[in-house]
Order: sequence, then structure tokens, then C-alpha cells
Amino acid sequence: MQSSLYDRLGGKDAIVAVIDDFVGRCAGDGRINKKFSRSDIPRLKTMLVDQVCEAAGGPCTYGGRSMRETHDGMRVTAGEFDALVEDLVATLNAFNVPGVEQGELLGVLGPMRPDIVEIETAETGTTLPESYRGAPPLAAV
Repeated sequence: MQSSLYDRLGGKDAIVAVIDDFVGRCAGDGRINKKFSRSDIPRLKTMLVDQVCEAAGGPCTYGGRSMRETHDGMRVTAGEFDALVEDLVATLNAFNVPGVEQGELLGVLGPMRPDIVEIETAETGTTLPESYRGAPPLAAV
């Protein structure tokens, strides 16, 4: 029997490393970084790690908001979504994640697109609307 995608990705430590790189890559990408201008980065990283870990069949449980609730009012464009996917693929390539595993991961995350994209345009670099309110910071443990 084939091991889980989680195991083939290298487990939680590898997912944390990938997410750290990915978030940094997004921060430096002018096509999308305005959408993260008011993000709580530690919260974002924690939520992404849990989401990817769970989606890959790992022991984590994603406890964040739904993708629709999280992105509602952000006015994310199709171009920005595609740019984010390109950044994720670049990160996965930097970590030498094989194509099969990349395809599986993107196949699990891709169906979230309708809950994230609000504007079907190739435009990128749009600003986060002033009216958008992100999630509250994570509670201190």
C-alpha cells in the first residue's frame, strides 16, 4: 500500500518548512502581496500548515474559517489565485517535491478556487479593500 501524501511530503516538519518558504515567497510577489497587507502572519502560517497537513492525510486538524468566509470581500482575482498557485509550485520545486506529489497536493487544494476567487479577471496586484476584516489573532497558548 502506498504511504499517505503527508508521509511522502516528509511529515509535519517538511510542511512547516514549505509553508515558511511559501509565505515568504508570497510576501515578495507584487502580484499578490497586497492581499496579505493586514494578515496576521503567524496565524496564517499556522492555519496553512494545519490545512495542508490535514488535506495530505496527516494528523493535523484545520480549525480555521472556511475558505469562503476567509476570502469573502477580499476581491481576489483569478490572476491572483493563479499567481499564488505559481508561488506554491515554485516552493515545491525548491524543496524537490516530486511531480506526482505536487499534482496530488494541487488536486486537493484546487477545488477551493470557487470559494476564494471573487473576480474572474487575469488582473493581479489589486489592493485589499478597506472594508475587509481578517480573522482575529490566534489566542496565546
